[in-house]
Amino acid sequence: MTWIVFDYGGVLSLPQPESDADAMARAVGAEPEQFKRGYWEHRLEFDRASLTPHAYWSAVLGRPAAQKEVARLVAMDVASWAYPNRGTVTLLGELLEMGCDVALLSNAPVCVGDGLDELPWIAAIGHRFYSGRMGLVKPDREIYEELARGLGADPAEIVFIDDRQENVEGAERAGMTGVRFTDAAALRAALPGVPRA
Repeated sequence: MTWIVFDYGGVLSLPQPESDADAMARAVGAEPEQFKRGYWEHRLEFDRASLTPHAYWSAVLGRPAAQKEVARLVAMDVASWAYPNRGTVTLLGELLEMGCDVALLSNAPVCVGDGLDELPWIAAIGHRFYSGRMGLVKPDREIYEELARGLGADPAEIVFIDDRQENVEGAERAGMTGVRFTDAAALRAALPGVPRA
């Protein structure tokens, strides 16, 4: 059995648009460039669930965030990652129709994972693993080992697809086959047994 495991952001979804990040900053009266620096500086700890949403957004803003601000930022954050990469989502649908074993592994905080689970092209994936629910992050080896345990699979049976080279290499160190995502056409060509578009 071979499992095909997708990353989310930058693979199944398009990257977060700059305009959405700017809109989040404006919504809370923050300077956009400073906001974006804070957003990424603290993101991995948020993904790992080391920070609560309130602690994360307060760190991003450099001041205590009000609960209404946190709720608004969480909703806007989820929406900023909800633009599908149509080519990859089409390929995902074909794999599911073919009966392939497909899963998702994403660095995402719990609140973002909860929002992504509402998206129809994500809800169709039966096995979804989010770092915030696991307390682990890519590219640490432990998250890939936990993924394999969760799937009941040997790492050698897993093909892991990610747009970040360090995450691909982390999967390979754990014994998986890593595929660096560039675009849907190249991914389609890299997966054996998948019909060409």
